[in-house]
Amino acid sequence: MPVTPKAPLAIVALATLLSLVVFTLPLTTLEAMTAALGLGPAQQAWIMSGMPLGAACGLLIAGAFGDTLGRRLTFVGGLWLTALASVAAALAPTGLFLIVARVVQGLGSAGIMACGLGLLGQIYEGEPRRRAAAIWAAGLGAGVALGPILAAALLPIGGWPAGHWAIALAATILALSASARLPESPRSPHRVDLTGGLLLMLGLGCLLSALTELRLGAFGVVGLLALGALAFLALFLRTERRAPNPILRLDLFAHAPFTGATLAAFASGAGVLALMSLVPTVLVRGMGQTPLMAAFVLLAWSALTAIAALSAHRLPARWSSRQRVIGGIVGCGVGQALMLLATPAASWAILVPGLLIAGVSNGILNAALGHEAVQSVPPERAAMGSAANNTARYLGSALGIALISILIAGRDGERFFAGWHEAVVMSTLFSGLAVFAMLGLARERGSLGAR
Repeated sequence: MPVTPKAPLAIVALATLLSLVVFTLPLTTLEAMTAALGLGPAQQAWIMSGMPLGAACGLLIAGAFGDTLGRRLTFVGGLWLTALASVAAALAPTGLFLIVARVVQGLGSAGIMACGLGLLGQIYEGEPRRRAAAIWAAGLGAGVALGPILAAALLPIGGWPAGHWAIALAATILALSASARLPESPRSPHRVDLTGGLLLMLGLGCLLSALTELRLGAFGVVGLLALGALAFLALFLRTERRAPNPILRLDLFAHAPFTGATLAAFASGAGVLALMSLVPTVLVRGMGQTPLMAAFVLLAWSALTAIAALSAHRLPARWSSRQRVIGGIVGCGVGQALMLLATPAASWAILVPGLLIAGVSNGILNAALGHEAVQSVPPERAAMGSAANNTARYLGSALGIALISILIAGRDGERFFAGWHEAVVMSTLFSGLAVFAMLGLARERGSLGAR
């Protein structure tokens, strides 16, 4: 029996964890950033949204670079870009400079996320691939768990820049390790579809910017950005139909497993990820907890997400990835619904059962999605499958966070929790709609197979 290499999996999993640390860093440092840089409400919103904006815009083009020029090259490039952007963020003299650095951090994370899972897909086969996908998914949960705690713990040592310095150091070490220990993927003779990549980045940039401005009530700007997003995305779809080497093969959406995995990733972003990302806000603003305490309470979700993903291989082998995805979304929906128990008079402990259920379910969901993302596309397009899946997750989270933020913005006391309850219902509906869509795709797939 061949020995399965461990170093590539460790490097990819740690780099994935680092990307999620970058994503969550402002959760417990935004107040310190605001005090140091004099940030207004708009700049605070953009600092929170900058990294996911850059990641969503860059994922598919990073996947195209990986499949065409080499996945290791793109993965390592993403790590170096993350390191440089983090140094810039740590040295940021103004809010605008920090926002730009956060967007570039997202672009670096796009290279990591798009090609990390693709590299695992080319290195591992069969059951080792399923186990590698579970460990990769555990990195997602561990990053969400460690990011806020790491940032809060470093505040007394070096202020809010300390977290960015730590990220820069970790990204540098991982970039050097990846260059030495990861294999390169075969290169494609085709040229990268730069036109399609530029149009997609502009379209998603306008879309996510519109969602950010929507949180601030700038409806005129939102309308202009939405029109720009529609125009650029329409041009992108037209370009992809004609491109010899598209960054997103539209014909893959005729394949039920790929469509299902993409829909489920979007639903997990708009549903459980968006709602749980704002649980610290409920704990701090609604229940009077400290940011560090809120980060520890969130571990009931984020840490269990990592543990459940690592343990997902112990589930019965007869359960398909699609069944695990559906079960995971259902469980997440139950955990989300239990967030309705939060009230002004309630203790933080009332949230723990929902966090635990959502954590276990989200871990199973992430592991199954990681496997489906590379399993549902041709082997030479593994980075595209991973990029499409993660793009859907980031888009969903951006939409969900924007809508939830609008519902709770400027509210206190009973009004705050009324808005929170509306947000819980909305995010749970996202999960419910995803389940119905997955079941519909399964029936369609079965009817096509019977013909």
